[in-house]
Amino acid sequence: MLDANWPDSWRGAFRIEMRAEAIGLAWRGWPVLPGAEPAAITAAGDDLTWRRPVPAQDNWRETLESHPHDVATWFGDDTHSLLVATGTVLDAIEVDDELGKAAARLLRATGHPAPIVAMPNGRWLFLTTVATSIPRELADHASIQWHGANGYIPLPPSPFQHGVVHWRVKPEVWGWQLPEATEVHDVLVRALAGDKAAASVASLSTAA
Repeated sequence: MLDANWPDSWRGAFRIEMRAEAIGLAWRGWPVLPGAEPAAITAAGDDLTWRRPVPAQDNWRETLESHPHDVATWFGDDTHSLLVATGTVLDAIEVDDELGKAAARLLRATGHPAPIVAMPNGRWLFLTTVATSIPRELADHASIQWHGANGYIPLPPSPFQHGVVHWRVKPEVWGWQLPEATEVHDVLVRALAGDKAAASVASLSTAA
């Protein structure tokens, strides 16, 4: 969340940055959504956890083709996060940070970086073109989540528990051309296979 201790000038600048990001993405055709502030919930043992940012509008699916001028109006003082809908212009594959780092290294090695978003909860989002499915290796993995049709993800600079969402690799690096989903999926499968191989080696070393 926006820190209650922030000076009003900082809070105002943060909102201006978020509004500018939203308008810029909307002009590029990304289906931007205004998000509500993440809410605290009580978990087992009265520990506080956090829901992810959710759309501020119940009818968000009906607004996906809104004009950037509408987006500019949405992002006023009461807007606390920036979301983008998935399944129409882009998809996202969500992974933990270890797999994310391994996949990012492989993408750099190929010379074809992909837009990557990092969340303060240690999760990474790899943005791709829209896909109809993902490889079974990814679908069957408990820590991997595909954000496709009827989904949405937070984008920078949305506030989150313990920080803000930020870019690991900005879309400008890719020239605003989203990488083909199949190419990113293949890299993630390779990175996942490498993680499994490393885990097996570590297990054998421990046993020895």
